[in-house]
Amino acid sequence: MADGKIRKDVKIGATVDIVLKQDQPTGKLTRGIVAAILTNSPTHPHGIKVRLRDGRVGRIKVIVDQAS
Repeated sequence: MADGKIRKDVKIGATVDIVLKQDQPTGKLTRGIVAAILTNSPTHPHGIKVRLRDGRVGRIKVIVDQAS
């Protein structure tokens, strides 16, 4: 499992655990499937920002399962 800080590791359709903006103080994780990659830079120290299929946006903490 990758930690989601490198953009090339993130694929559309991958299952990931993200931290939503409102959950940053607690670090609560939300699981979902990547619909769009929002970070343009190749890396980000806090995790690549993505939009999940349900519309929620957050930074990846763990890539659970890559899209096949």
